[in-house]
Amino acid sequence: MTLAWMAWAWIPLTLWAALAQTARNAAQRSVTAELGTLAATLVRFLYGLPLASAWVAGLTFVGVGYGVPHFSLPYAAWLAMGALTQVGATAFLLLAMKERNFVLAVAYSKTEVLQVALFSAVLLQELPGPLAFGAMALATVGVVLLSLPAGGWRALRAGEGGSGKLVVYGLASGACFALASVGFRGASLALGEGVAPWVAGAWGVFWAQLLQTLVLGGWLLARQPGVAGAIARAWRLSVVAGSMGALASIAWFTAYAMRPASDVRTLGLVEVLFSYLVSRRMFRESLSRTEGIGLALVLAGLVGICAQW
Repeated sequence: MTLAWMAWAWIPLTLWAALAQTARNAAQRSVTAELGTLAATLVRFLYGLPLASAWVAGLTFVGVGYGVPHFSLPYAAWLAMGALTQVGATAFLLLAMKERNFVLAVAYSKTEVLQVALFSAVLLQELPGPLAFGAMALATVGVVLLSLPAGGWRALRAGEGGSGKLVVYGLASGACFALASVGFRGASLALGEGVAPWVAGAWGVFWAQLLQTLVLGGWLLARQPGVAGAIARAWRLSVVAGSMGALASIAWFTAYAMRPASDVRTLGLVEVLFSYLVSRRMFRESLSRTEGIGLALVLAGLVGICAQW
């Protein structure tokens, strides 16, 4: 039976996931500069796997001992969809960023939240209500405004707004991120109502990171045989990035087991605020008018998505 606290527990879990992900991104920047983006992405999965394994083992064999849930073929299909599209999202984002307008590449990928709502409705029959959809729209517009360069819309027009490839790659990245969230939500639902959310989250992270490590690691080793040594030498920062990434993923997956993916990903946009406040040093620099509007819209969206429960 669903406990009363589960109606709101997804909110602190998602906030923690966004905060941990912000810390992971900060650690991963240095790893990316040293190894390259795809290798740094592998580090996130590879070095996060021990912590994910320990969490699964703790829940299964220590204390209460929840045991191993039944993993069905639908569970495996949903999980694989989530894990592989998450890797694909990174690849498409890299392709988009190779085009001339970095800002638009990020902005197009941030359509993820609206695409989550679409894919959730089609694949899981989880249709967001009017309040939730309005909150998603507000938050998405706010993120786009925060992504604008210093010159605002004029600067974008001067930069020619990007090529057709940029639009395709950016939207594809957002679609893959959205499908990943829907896949992980679908996997948790496939386990059935008898499985506790934290158990579903733990096993989801473990299987996803194992599959991602094998697929991306195998591909990189085939194309760049020397990458294994480089990843081993960068172990100090990699442990931090991987551990924080695993902690974030555990919270994301547990939240997916409690609430529709569209709600979780909308509230997860608080990560944008965390990153923005850190990078812009908000308390030392004044906000532009556009940035202030964007910040207000994101906050309104986050409040709106939380107001449902």
